[in-house]
Amino acid sequence: MSSRRTRTRQPATSRITEEEINNLVARLQCVVPEIRHRRTSDRVSASKVLQETCNYIKNLNREVGDLSDRLAHLLTTTDVDSNEAAIIRSLLSGD
Repeated sequence: MSSRRTRTRQPATSRITEEEINNLVARLQCVVPEIRHRRTSDRVSASKVLQETCNYIKNLNREVGDLSDRLAHLLTTTDVDSNEAAIIRSLLSGD
C-alpha cells in the first residue's frame, strides 16, 4: 500500500470560485471594525482580513464571557425583589 493519501474528488457544485472568495473577503472587510476603519487606499490581503476576523471573533467571545461573569456576579449579589433585579430580568427577557 502506498503511504500517499488519496484525495476524494468533490463535486463541482461544492467548490467556491475566486470571485465568491473575493466577495466574502470584501464583506468581512465591511464588518470587522479594525479593517473597516482603515483608509481605503490601504490594500489588505485576504489572509490579513481572515486573521483580523479571527482576532475580532476571539475578542467578541472574550467580551461575552466577561459580561456573563459580571452578570452572574450581579445576579448573586442583587436582591431578587429589587428594582435592579427587575431591570436585569427585563433586559434578559428582551422586553
